[in-house]
Amino acid sequence: MKLFLIAGEPSGDRLGAALMAGLKALGPVEFAGIGGPLTQAEGMQSLFPMEELSVMGIAEVLPKYFHLKRRIREAAEAALASGAEALVTIDSPDFCLRVAAIVKAARPDFRTIHYVAPSVWAWRPGRAAKMARVIDHVLALLPFEPPYMTAAGMTCDFVGHPVVSEVLASDAEMAAFAGEGPLLLALPGSRKGEVTRLAPVFGEVVARLKDRHPGLRVALPTVRGVAGLVRELTAGWAVQPQIIEDAGLKRGAFAVADVALAASGTVSLELAANACPMVIAYDMHPLTLWLMRRAALIDTVTLVNLVSETRVVPEFIGPNCRADRIMPALEAIMADPSAQRAAMAVTMERLGKGGEPPGLRAARSVLGALRR
Repeated sequence: MKLFLIAGEPSGDRLGAALMAGLKALGPVEFAGIGGPLTQAEGMQSLFPMEELSVMGIAEVLPKYFHLKRRIREAAEAALASGAEALVTIDSPDFCLRVAAIVKAARPDFRTIHYVAPSVWAWRPGRAAKMARVIDHVLALLPFEPPYMTAAGMTCDFVGHPVVSEVLASDAEMAAFAGEGPLLLALPGSRKGEVTRLAPVFGEVVARLKDRHPGLRVALPTVRGVAGLVRELTAGWAVQPQIIEDAGLKRGAFAVADVALAASGTVSLELAANACPMVIAYDMHPLTLWLMRRAALIDTVTLVNLVSETRVVPEFIGPNCRADRIMPALEAIMADPSAQRAAMAVTMERLGKGGEPPGLRAARSVLGALRR
C-alpha cells in the first residue's frame, strides 16, 4: 500500500509521524508527500519544504498567494502521479483542501482522508459541507466532532488526541532546569507571523515579571523554521531566554515551569499534559481578527477550556494582547493553579489518555476507510 500525505506545519508533522508509525505497525506501507522533520524521519521524502506552507490568516496569506497556488498545483499533480491508494491531508485546510479538490476533479475515485476535523463548532459551520465535496473520511481529534462531519456526508472517527501519548520528561531532562527563581515558559508560536507579532508583547511581560521576581528565568522552546527569528527578536529582552530546539530539553521545560505564556493553539494541550498552568495571548492582522470575530460561535479559543467545559485559562486576544493586562493574570495563576490543573486532568481523560495510542487509532481508521 502507498499513501500520499501532506503536513503543512509542525503540529501536522507530529500527527503525520504518529500516523505513519501506526500504519507501519499494522503492515507494509510506502509514503510520499510533503512533511517536516518528523514525517521525514518516518520515511517520507518531502516534495518541498513544509515551512513554505506555515502561513496563517487571510492578510498574511495574500502576499504569498501566487507561490502557494503554484505549490497547490504541484502537490496535486504529485499525488495523482504517485500511484498512492489515497491522499491523506493533515490540518492546514486552506492548502490541503485545495489540493484535494484538484485531485478529486481529476479522479473522482481517488480516496481522500483529512486528519483534524475543521472546527465548525467554533466558526464557519458551512465548512463541513464544503469539505464533504472533496473529502471522503475524517479523523477527529476531539470527541464531540464526529456528528458534525457525518451530518455533512463524510465518514468520521474520533481517534484521540496525540498529546495524551506524548513522552513526558525524564528526571534528567527536568534536572536541566534546576535553579532558583520562578521559570516562565514563553511560547510565541511556530509561524513567523505569530512570533513577529507576539515577541514584543511577551518581552514586555518578561520585563514586568522581572521587576516583581528578580530571579525570573525564561525558557523558550521553538521549532526549526523560526529559531533564527526568535533569537533575533528576543535579544533585547530583560531576561535572556534559553532558546530550546532539543526535544528532551523541551519536555523538561514543560514539566518544571511554574507558568506559561503561550500563543493560542494546540500548545495549550501540551501544557495541560504536563499540568503546567498557562495564560493564552494572541494577536493577528486586524483584518483577520475582524473576520474571525464576526464568524465566531464560541467565547473561548483555548482547547483546555472547551474540552473541560470550563473557562479557567485566561485569554488575551487582539486588542487585549497587552502586557499590562497579561501580567496580573500570570501572577494570579502562579499564586493558585489548582482550578487549571483540575480542568487539565479532565481534558486529558476526555482526549483519550489511558487508551490505545492515537496514532495507532488513526492508522486503523485510515485502513477502515480504505476498506469501505
